[in-house]
Amino acid sequence: MGGHAPDREQDDLAASARAALVRRIDASGAWAADPVWREAFAAVPRHLFVPYYYVGVGGYERRWGESPDPQARERWIRGAYEDTPLATRLRDGELLSSSSQPSLMADMLAALRVEDGNTVLEIGAGTGYNAALLAHRLGDDRVTTVDLDPEITESARRHLAAAGYQPVVVTGDGARGVPERAPFDRVIATCALSTVPRAWLAQSRPGGRILMPLATGLVVLTVTAADHAEGRFLHTPAYFVPLRGGSRPGGEPLQLGGVPRRAREDDLFRFLLALTRGSLDPQEAHSLWQQEGRPQRERYGITVSGDREWAWLDDPEGPYAWPLPT
Repeated sequence: MGGHAPDREQDDLAASARAALVRRIDASGAWAADPVWREAFAAVPRHLFVPYYYVGVGGYERRWGESPDPQARERWIRGAYEDTPLATRLRDGELLSSSSQPSLMADMLAALRVEDGNTVLEIGAGTGYNAALLAHRLGDDRVTTVDLDPEITESARRHLAAAGYQPVVVTGDGARGVPERAPFDRVIATCALSTVPRAWLAQSRPGGRILMPLATGLVVLTVTAADHAEGRFLHTPAYFVPLRGGSRPGGEPLQLGGVPRRAREDDLFRFLLALTRGSLDPQEAHSLWQQEGRPQRERYGITVSGDREWAWLDDPEGPYAWPLPT
């Protein structure tokens, strides 16, 4: 770590904090569907991927592994192994990149249902930590990660090399995939979108899985053809930095007049609002939400077929279906 060479005490602190993080994720049940991920989280040193980060203590406090203050360096290490997202890149107060909450990452990786020998495309390189977890499981040559920002991809490469991993890191528009590395068995996005990029379907093998954040949720699609995929949302909420360069969430703030305050503050109602934006006004969405018993995320899904793309409740051909907002 530059001018402060790592000593045994610091190594021990990082190992202890990492073990505690693994125990917390274990207790959450995040990787119950695929416990092999436990070993990856136990092995990959998260602190090497966040040489500095920002925390909200009266604004943004920068924690830095090169601080001359030993206590500050200890706070940096301990914070790196908290089960929380870490802001890693800011510009004019806007969050550009972060290291996601580890238990959410574990949820997503387990839901991806990776199998030995699979090839994976990650959209959004971030710090490189998620790519390292994938590379630890599958091997460097089977993992490709892409990001639009060359500063992000360059720092991800450095972090990965420091931790001993060398997956393929590409600078480019993630919405276009990485055709020269296709086909992929799995695609995982760590940035929010409002539609499913068709390039991901075309670059997936039949039977492949795509996991992506959309409308404050996580949808898992099974690809059956180059122009067809379908799947449901996971139960967990998810809030990610939007994808730059491709389809991304946006639009004017919704006017929620006439919607009860309790509903306006309900995460599941706001998920429905995001999913039906442009198709249902907030009052119509509220009526549906009440009528259907305040449905959980798992009852919703997404279908992509040819040039059509729609969200649905319970049944892709049922009465409740809405074109995805563009």
